[in-house]
Amino acid sequence: MKNISAVLFLLVALAATSHATCFRNPLRLLTDDQSSHAECITSPIHLLRPKSGAGGHNVPQINCLSWRLAVETYNLRNWKLVPESCENYVGHYMLGKQYREDCDAVADIAIAYAKNLTLAGDGKEIWVFDIDETSLSNAPYYARSDVQFGAIPYNDTKFNAWVAEGVAPAVPGVLRLYKTLLSLGIKPVFISGTKEVYREVRISNLKNVGYRNWEKLILKGENDTGSAVVYKSNKRTELVEAGYRIVGNIGDQWSDLLGTNVGDRTFKVPDPMYFIG
Repeated sequence: MKNISAVLFLLVALAATSHATCFRNPLRLLTDDQSSHAECITSPIHLLRPKSGAGGHNVPQINCLSWRLAVETYNLRNWKLVPESCENYVGHYMLGKQYREDCDAVADIAIAYAKNLTLAGDGKEIWVFDIDETSLSNAPYYARSDVQFGAIPYNDTKFNAWVAEGVAPAVPGVLRLYKTLLSLGIKPVFISGTKEVYREVRISNLKNVGYRNWEKLILKGENDTGSAVVYKSNKRTELVEAGYRIVGNIGDQWSDLLGTNVGDRTFKVPDPMYFIG
């Protein structure tokens, strides 16, 4: 695995020499197994400005660690944008090894929990997965100069265009959890706020990065209204009413993990780039 400083040097050099250069996916640092089609990104990447704090220099964004903690613990809610002063901090976190290690830690705990379950083996035990920033990572999109890791207001048109490309890499720890659950006989169910029109591209993207089997893939239809909490609660309730037992639930947003029929145990992977209430 390449050293993070080398990766950052490459990204800075590329950003300085071109506004639309083909470069190695920064998520290569995060992934062990990635399709070749996701290696090359032509969108411009946001220029990071590394600050080490060496030699007695101040690192003014250090308070952003406290901000991220408040986000992850749901103490800070309904925020709209990453603070401008934390833009570089979030970028370094998402492209660095700490994000991967944090996701791996969540996966390790979830796997230990799953392995200790007493299963009925009747095919009705399921695990709910969110997709964006949980099963698949949009970090290559958020690294773009016109997104800046969530410091620029969300643009639905641009994000949907990225989704339509179908090249999002897997989050390695979550893919490992997924494979473990399959081996245990627990069936994965994906519930996403992705619009139904993107079903085929989502199926292709998931399969290309290693998610090849699931019980259901639930996307948002035209008649699905209400907040993310309401939408996902309704879909989980439908599953329970159909006889399924949700033994686990993993997502990056608290809206994935709150509401009704959340499952026997919930797990949150980090995401300091945006908030869905």
